[in-house]
Parts: sequence; structure tokens; C-alpha cells
Amino acid sequence: MDDDERIAYSASLADDSNILQSMQTSAQKHSRSYFIGLGLMALFYVGAGINHFVSPGAYIAIIPPYIPWPVMMVAISGVAEMLGAIGVLVPRTRAFSAWALVVMLIAYLPVHINMCLHPDHFPSIPPLAIWLRLPLQMPLIAWAWYYTRG
Repeated sequence: MDDDERIAYSASLADDSNILQSMQTSAQKHSRSYFIGLGLMALFYVGAGINHFVSPGAYIAIIPPYIPWPVMMVAISGVAEMLGAIGVLVPRTRAFSAWALVVMLIAYLPVHINMCLHPDHFPSIPPLAIWLRLPLQMPLIAWAWYYTRG
């Protein structure tokens, strides 16, 4: 191993050490319930993101007509949910990913408002479920926002 390879190897070990130290610092700074909530949120968004591809029709049907390319929007939102879920699990990307989830949930509000304004367009969804979806966004936003502080 020449000097350049030794330097590169040492740098990679330092990076690995920094990541591990960051994870240990995060674990020392937060309670067990913090990480349980984080894990549950990640599972929730991974599941929701996967569901965008398993049952795309359910999501396509609720996209308001003024939003273009509904099939692509469903795919993009599914990927965004999964990336956000993975990102909140990594200490270095946690705050950014949590903010991305907050922005994503706010961006979804027009979909939920449209459903409330036009429940007749969604006969297979009980009206109570349509109306409960809108206020449910607030605790979901608060949950993601809680993790924006890293």
C-alpha cells in the first residue's frame, strides 16, 4: 500500500468514525420514545410509499383535476415518502428529511380539501373518512416537524 492509498484509507476510516460518533451522540441526546416514534414514522411512510405502487388507482382517483400528470405525481409522492422515511433514520439527514416530509404533507392538503369539497366524486369512501383525513394531516405534520430539530 503506497502513501496515497494509506491516506485515502485513513480518511475513509475517519468518515466511518464520524458517522458512528454522530449516531452515538444522537442516541445519547434522545430518549427511547424519541427513537420509537422515529421508527414508527419511518415504517408508516415506507408502507405508504409502497402502497402508492401497490394500489396506485386509489391515489390517482383522489388527485384533483387541476394537478397535471396524476400517474407521475402518485409515483413521485410514493418515492418521496420512502426517501423521507429512510432519511429520518440517518442522523445527518434527519432534520432535512423531516422538513421534506412536512412540506410534502402541506403539499397534499389541496388533495384532502378537494375531497372534502367534492365528496360525491368519491362514492366508495365514506364521507366521515373523507372529512377525517383533513384534520389527520395536522398531527402527521406535527409528528414530522418534531424531528426537524435533528
